[in-house]
Amino acid sequence: MPQRFRLDFNGAAVERELRAAAARGAFLGAEHVLSVSNDRVPLDEGYLQSTGTASVDEGDLQAAVSYDGPYAVPQHERLDYRHAPGREAKFLENSLNESRTEVRDLIATELRRALR
Repeated sequence: MPQRFRLDFNGAAVERELRAAAARGAFLGAEHVLSVSNDRVPLDEGYLQSTGTASVDEGDLQAAVSYDGPYAVPQHERLDYRHAPGREAKFLENSLNESRTEVRDLIATELRRALR
């Protein structure tokens, strides 16, 4: 005789939990990219490095990493500037491109945790 069971599925609650988990993962990913970038940001007594921030917009599920120093954009974009060894232009862009796998894994880990 087949067994019967009842399943109650609360889709709205599942969606809320998954969005929150995705936002946590995106923030962790942004923090990772910031950490990698901080190892490459041009040194200037540490000021530019100290302006780096990571954030996430939970509504849009978009993460951001930025530097707010007044010369952050030229330091990032000007390929003709000289930098100390290990420091480089495109410090943020290169860090993001090289961290894609780690960022993906951080988001996936948070989503898996939410599904338990």
